[in-house]
Amino acid sequence: QVQLVESGGGLVQPGGSLRLSCAASENIFNLNAVGWYRQAPGKEREMVASLHVGGTTNYADFAKGRFTISDAVDTVYLQMGSLKPEDTAVYYCSARRLSDTYWGQGTQVTVSS
Repeated sequence: QVQLVESGGGLVQPGGSLRLSCAASENIFNLNAVGWYRQAPGKEREMVASLHVGGTTNYADFAKGRFTISDAVDTVYLQMGSLKPEDTAVYYCSARRLSDTYWGQGTQVTVSS
């Protein structure tokens, strides 16, 4: 069982930046992949960015050029810039080890003036 705890969400103005953190209960290098997803009200959960063993990263089209995923030992980060109101959502951290996927409880990001 991998425990994940997100932090760093909040209210930010359009054009602003936020850095989300996800503290894992074990070393990230023991996992096959980690990632960030988001879910806006009335919408399905969608992938934002993922980081795979070996260092490969994937980004959703809306995240390319604005968001960056990174990791350090037991923490996964999502640096978000040039935020837009449509980025408002609950952001979830995920981790995959073999066939098991784990989720954090989510952190709210609200982009509004």
